[in-house]
Amino acid sequence: MITYLHGLLAEKKPPILVIEVQGIGYEVLAPMSTFYNLPEINTEITLLTHLSIRDDAHILYGFFHESERELFRSLIRINGVGPKLALSILSSMDLSSFIQCIHNNDIEHLKRIPGVGKKTAERLIVEMRDRLTGDSNDTINPPIITPAIKQQQVIHNPVNDAISALIALGYKPNDASRWVRNVAEEDLSSEQLIRLALQSAL
Repeated sequence: MITYLHGLLAEKKPPILVIEVQGIGYEVLAPMSTFYNLPEINTEITLLTHLSIRDDAHILYGFFHESERELFRSLIRINGVGPKLALSILSSMDLSSFIQCIHNNDIEHLKRIPGVGKKTAERLIVEMRDRLTGDSNDTINPPIITPAIKQQQVIHNPVNDAISALIALGYKPNDASRWVRNVAEEDLSSEQLIRLALQSAL
């Protein structure tokens, strides 16, 4: 079991990031809640991980805080909620908002998350209510971030990257494009565009 990775943040293009560890690049899928806290490219970072083993692939999921990983692991234990949907849930709202939805029986808000219908929302509320507390604060220290040697950075188009990320998280292409372009401004990163787009949509 791989419980964390410590290395160079070589690439971040939501929802995929690459961490280089001793010359090996590990591709990791991460929720937007993690991307919002990531440092700049070519910075050393420690990222908590969860390894999902399937017949056709071994997939690493990465998290900035232990609370994110614990919620992810709780979600995938629910019938009908796989890693992809769990990633979408963590990307669509922060932990405190999710806890509030669960305790308030807010089915309508949960249904706005791609892949979550009425039955899934009801199942989330029933099965997660006893697992969640009202305190969303982490009890551990955040991952350690230290400076690293700067290398050449791959340049991406933030608007296109934000749209692609939302589509990868399950949102419809037309919706993703409209939401991002409605909030697009100069000098905004793809992570900032995604956050604003999700806030306007949810």
